[in-house]
Amino acid sequence: MSSTQVDLKIEGSHAAIMFRTDGAVNLLSADLLHSFGAIVAKVKKDSHVRTTAIQAEGKVFIAGADIKEMTNFTPDQARTYGELGQGILNDLAALPCITVAAIQGAALGGGLELALACDFRLAVKSAKLGFPEVSLGLIPGWGGIVRLTKLIGPANAKRLFLCANPVSGEDALGWGLVDEVANSPEDLNHRIAAFCKSFRRASPVAVALAKRASRDFDELSAFAECFAARDSREGMSAFVEKRPASWMEG
Repeated sequence: MSSTQVDLKIEGSHAAIMFRTDGAVNLLSADLLHSFGAIVAKVKKDSHVRTTAIQAEGKVFIAGADIKEMTNFTPDQARTYGELGQGILNDLAALPCITVAAIQGAALGGGLELALACDFRLAVKSAKLGFPEVSLGLIPGWGGIVRLTKLIGPANAKRLFLCANPVSGEDALGWGLVDEVANSPEDLNHRIAAFCKSFRRASPVAVALAKRASRDFDELSAFAECFAARDSREGMSAFVEKRPASWMEG
């Protein structure tokens, strides 16, 4: 059983979700998925949160699912487990705030699937990102194949999920799999802080609606809904009056 723990810290409008384990690697067991899902639900309920960073202590980000837990699954049990993971990662993807995965070490299998459910990914150059499932006679089961293909295209996506070989953070940047790279974990922490601050000008309502439109491809409805919110009136007034907009948080 995985000894990985996950906790949440909210400071002002920023949430930090941290995975940690005692001397081993971070693994996504069913119990941990439930814990992570509860944290995602807390972030969703806190209307003050505008950015969320998902990070990990230790040498890896998340090494994947807990394979020992899966060894004797029946197909029905595997489907239930897949539905659990997909549901929680779909909830992560649907958060109204900006989400960023901070990847050091390895983000493999379920770990990469979790990172793909975030809006952005920042990684250390030496990080390893990949889907090793086919080397175990498996495939990703939490939406990773679909998200990866949409993000980097079918050719590069198939190189990851069909050959089991990971790519470095530096190569992942060239593929569009990560958005920025850092030289070290310490540098990554600074990059994450600066990256999250770069979204301060964005209206929280507009961010939530834009994210929804990118998922359901109904841009017109989201555009119309902007005009039902205070943010659109404040944003346009601020533009006309040549002043910074003041967004309501909460």
